[in-house]
Amino acid sequence: MSIAVRNITKKYGAQNALDGVSFEIGKSEVVGLLGPNGAGKSTLMKILTCFVPPTEGEAVVCGFDTRAKSMEVRRRVGYLPEHNPLYLDLYVREHLDFVAGVHGLSDRGARVKRMVDRVGLGPEQHKRVGQLSKGYRQRVGLAQALIPDPDVLILDEPTSGLDPNQLVDIRALIKELGREKTVMLSTHIMQEVEAICDRVIIIDKGRIVADDTARTLRSRQHEMEVLEVEFDRSPAANELLNLPGVRQAKRKDGQRWLIAHDAGTDARPAIFEFAVKHGFQVLGMQKSERGLEEVFKELTGR
Repeated sequence: MSIAVRNITKKYGAQNALDGVSFEIGKSEVVGLLGPNGAGKSTLMKILTCFVPPTEGEAVVCGFDTRAKSMEVRRRVGYLPEHNPLYLDLYVREHLDFVAGVHGLSDRGARVKRMVDRVGLGPEQHKRVGQLSKGYRQRVGLAQALIPDPDVLILDEPTSGLDPNQLVDIRALIKELGREKTVMLSTHIMQEVEAICDRVIIIDKGRIVADDTARTLRSRQHEMEVLEVEFDRSPAANELLNLPGVRQAKRKDGQRWLIAHDAGTDARPAIFEFAVKHGFQVLGMQKSERGLEEVFKELTGR
């Protein structure tokens, strides 16, 4: 087991940033950590990387307790924090060479070259870090986390500031890294989680409210189901809301509507009956698959 968190609580004064959090992450697993701002994600990552100690409970990384054996943990963890700390006056290769020296690596030159190539820093490697765009600075931070070849990668908002082309590259890299390392990443981008994560942990108000695959979370039983219906012309929303079991009716675009109804009921006969009665034609109807964003909103009470 690469990461084991057992009943972790972290208090700041009277406030519980984390409240009895427990989970385990195995080797070669990519786990997305989701939660609203202030939910406790960054605090949890700081505990796992030995920046702050827990108030109660224990965190074990690669078999070492984060409080009793913090230096052993640090040797095995690569960390990209939300606010990426870089030496802006150093050149990219110079900065990475310095980091390799801090880790006591003997093959510094070869390691730096490999990281520059791996995270796509080649075109910018001869610039000062301070001259780079936010996206390229993020790549430097990722290279910095990877340079000691850690067993565990902890990434806080790793794709922040990247353009769409860079997003594809970095997501592919994280997915590749997950084949050989344990990766935990925090993000607010739901598509990113669905694209690269094997598992999702959702945290809210310091507590875990879900821990499963994205597919399983999307298919969980919930209060409402949604139909996407296209009419030949638009009805009024209040007419649709009067149908049995319909909770919400929202125009998606053109003549297409999203109609939410009670789970476990079939609203289709009522919609067809309504259309016939009022002279509408139903051009299309399909069940709208619930996305991870909707699940997130439900579980965090937003």
